[in-house]
Amino acid sequence: MTEQIKKILIIKPSAMGDIVLALPAVCCLKKNFPDAQIHWFVRPEFAPVIEGHKCVDRIVPFRRKKLGKWWYQPSAFGELVRLVKCIRNEKYDIVFDFQGRFRSVIFAWLSGCKKRFGPAKTQEFTKPFYTDTVAQSAQSVHLVDYFIDMVCAAGAKRTDVQFGLIPAARAMEELKKKIGAMGVVWNNYAVFVPGATVDAKRWPIENFAILADKIYQKYGCNIVICGSESEKPIGEKLKELADVPIANLAGGTYIPQLIALLAGAKFVVSNDTGPAHISSALGVPMALIFGYTNPNRVGVYGRKQCNAAIEPDKRGGDVESKNPAHDIKNVSVEKVFEIISKQVE
Repeated sequence: MTEQIKKILIIKPSAMGDIVLALPAVCCLKKNFPDAQIHWFVRPEFAPVIEGHKCVDRIVPFRRKKLGKWWYQPSAFGELVRLVKCIRNEKYDIVFDFQGRFRSVIFAWLSGCKKRFGPAKTQEFTKPFYTDTVAQSAQSVHLVDYFIDMVCAAGAKRTDVQFGLIPAARAMEELKKKIGAMGVVWNNYAVFVPGATVDAKRWPIENFAILADKIYQKYGCNIVICGSESEKPIGEKLKELADVPIANLAGGTYIPQLIALLAGAKFVVSNDTGPAHISSALGVPMALIFGYTNPNRVGVYGRKQCNAAIEPDKRGGDVESKNPAHDIKNVSVEKVFEIISKQVE
């Protein structure tokens, strides 16, 4: 079967961090099947994460918001029909659904591909639409390993874990000019990511402020805040609380510039959100702060010492902890500062 694999579809439309965690599996596929084309079904707002990646040959845009109106908006219905025709015409040899949702598996099924791989356990009605499902083993608690297990179930052989994420040269130059105009010295700044999608994943902003003061006093480096436009007020609050110069770039970078910003950082301190996983993939010194989410599943891959969490070794393979003691508020400033200090000194 492996000799016949010429075209592969990856379905992982979102979100930024999850897309990054799927990259090693895609690199593994490309190494096993170097002549195969690999297409990625992804939402346009996250496509820049994988644009230009050496292992991705084509991006298949999934405009979720527009397509969600297919049942009452003729233009959306027309786009849905065109999308289905597009993926069917490609005649994929294998489809991997890394999303594990009904809205993702339905496109795997509509592709007409005869080999459709997906997770054995999902939160939605998906199993009947797969031809093959892969259970998560005790040895593959981390999602990086689990996604690799899925491609290995299709005939690939495990390879060294590589993310293959490289900052774009143009974005790097743009970013250097942008932060230079803000008085930030290239390669001598720390990036803070104080936002997150939900409050339970947000380390107290007061802690970030205290940490900023300690870092500035010890390392004398600039502090740069990154995040989405909606998180800009969080950055402004941090600037008010801290007694050191802080540049708020939340909402001020597009994804390639964000990757460049993180790649050039002295170190990164982040909640469990997209930029953290980009930093992890780039190998940047960092502290990734967790609350109830299990760091063993989505923490810094291969560098557990970068994860700041309460009792991480007692989490097992559960997605989230229900122990109140694991609240992100209980992660101390001293613990995060120690994690950074051990990597920088």
